[in-house]
Amino acid sequence: MAHLALYTFGVLKSPLADPAPLTRELHDSGEAVYRKISQHPGYLARAEAADGDRGTLFDLDWGAWGEFAVPTWYGKGHTVETTALAATLSLWTDLRPAFDAIYTGLHREALNRRDDWFERTEHPLYVFWWVPEGVIPTWQDGVSRLEHLHDRGATPHAFTFPHPFAPEGTPTRIKGIGPKSDQVR
Repeated sequence: MAHLALYTFGVLKSPLADPAPLTRELHDSGEAVYRKISQHPGYLARAEAADGDRGTLFDLDWGAWGEFAVPTWYGKGHTVETTALAATLSLWTDLRPAFDAIYTGLHREALNRRDDWFERTEHPLYVFWWVPEGVIPTWQDGVSRLEHLHDRGATPHAFTFPHPFAPEGTPTRIKGIGPKSDQVR
């Protein structure tokens, strides 16, 4: 049985170390959002640093999730003082549970505030792909899939909610999201 990998990436308006109220709000809400999402049916796991939160995202030991990586378009810093990004990497049982977790509750509230915290971009902010059961996706996998999505659009290799694919690579439809059945490509 395949599992669904999800990589998200956003460039923040200010570094994570910025003590400004908006940055603090984003940081402080993150733990509650992660805790709530991890309790959602269909959630399997997320990348967490093996040694806690000591250091920058780039220096942490991510264990089986691999070395932390970012898309080529990220042009801000890599130090504690200059890192200005938010990224997640997680595993799900299927698209519907991921959709329900992301677009309800605390995470939905955070999404409603994204323009306060994140720079607008022409690059995709998230990407899905299927992995065989037992496979842990790496940060580099997420980056390469996000860049693929940006360069080629949705394919079975890298896709989004509006243009989903089933594990065998065929276009699919999830009730309430994505193109109508007669528009599936």
